[in-house]
Amino acid sequence: MTDKAKFLPTEVYQYLLSISSRETAVQAKLRTEISKLPGAQMAIPPEQAQLLQFLIKLIHAKNILEIGMFAGYSALAMALVLPKAGKLITCELDTQHEKLAREHWRLAEVEDRIDLRIGPALQTLEQLFAAGYQEKFDFIFIDADKTNYNYYYEKSLQLVKREGLIAIDNVLWMGRLVQHDDGSEATRALRELNKKIHTDKRVEMVTLTIGGGLTLVRKL
Repeated sequence: MTDKAKFLPTEVYQYLLSISSRETAVQAKLRTEISKLPGAQMAIPPEQAQLLQFLIKLIHAKNILEIGMFAGYSALAMALVLPKAGKLITCELDTQHEKLAREHWRLAEVEDRIDLRIGPALQTLEQLFAAGYQEKFDFIFIDADKTNYNYYYEKSLQLVKREGLIAIDNVLWMGRLVQHDDGSEATRALRELNKKIHTDKRVEMVTLTIGGGLTLVRKL
């Protein structure tokens, strides 16, 4: 069992997947390849990918922004449920796992729906602003460097449509926020953002224990 599922006993987690997961063969193949990579725990688990897909279909999202791609598993999951005319812009710092991601996007026949932007997400978001993307996205998924989460949140509130959704990953930070604080800047940033969102009158919100903790925000 990965760190992402440690909130559940192994046998409960495996049962959950057995009765819920509808992961495609290409998704499973990519997840297997990712499990061999250093930092594999950064990829979201299949049940979280399925939740993102469910939400995207529920709100009929056509334009998605992902902040933090890693090796392309979450991007693949989201692109699979986009309409053919839909578009996913995904941000990643470097090209380290681009080849692996694109290989599986092609296998799933969704590569044409994914626009990969390489470089610091801070820079990419500024470029989107300059290009007039304010209130253009139906759904935004934040899963990048934690120290900049407040910046990503504020920018996402401007980029997402009114009544659009923002999903913020790792908000429970594997227990580090309360059980064993490591004193890191990332831990401090997550704790502060969680407090901020909880009382933010600009949004409706709910936090789920799925994966490493996921907060869903609906812009009012």
